[in-house]
Amino acid sequence: MNPKIDNYLAVGCGRCAMVGTPKCKVHSWKDELVALRTIVLSCGLKEELKWSMPCYTHNGKNVAMVAAFKNHCVISFFKGALLQDTAGILQKGGENSQSNRLIKFTELQQVIDLEETIKSYIYAAIEIEKKGLKISDEQKTETPIPDEFKKHLRENALLKNAFEALTPGRQRGYLLHFSSAKQSKTRDSRIQKCIPTIMAGRGLHD
Repeated sequence: MNPKIDNYLAVGCGRCAMVGTPKCKVHSWKDELVALRTIVLSCGLKEELKWSMPCYTHNGKNVAMVAAFKNHCVISFFKGALLQDTAGILQKGGENSQSNRLIKFTELQQVIDLEETIKSYIYAAIEIEKKGLKISDEQKTETPIPDEFKKHLRENALLKNAFEALTPGRQRGYLLHFSSAKQSKTRDSRIQKCIPTIMAGRGLHD
């Protein structure tokens, strides 16, 4: 067990002002997160802290993450699109998620009931990494960065660091939100409104 994850469970992720308080999302799902952590570690993955959240790797490759949200907690698979979802429990992290898939939980009993299924999915995800399988071009496309946002990133190093610290899915969510505006003025307005949430380490819909 990684002591950084012990601290995450005790204090929170530190990505918002609620860290260390009862209102922190991590505290809302602590029992579920601890149960998920135990399951993942039993599968032999290495425990690390990435993007301020528990991340589990195999030979340096990201396999899965455990995370807390306002209304649920999840185990998320980086290449979940390649998994055979035999139990029908995988969901996209968002409408535009490409490679990652996740399982949502709203109570501890759900984690307990799905323990063996979760393990089977983890072992399958490990095999995907062992085989070096990758998401195809049809499954994964690059999301362009609007020129207006590039300008903000060039001029604001703190914003650039905060954006790069977000998970790939959160980054993509912002970029799609910015790019969907037809006029440059509207794109820039959206960027301005989102800067505080990016700086706080939150996704567009967190």
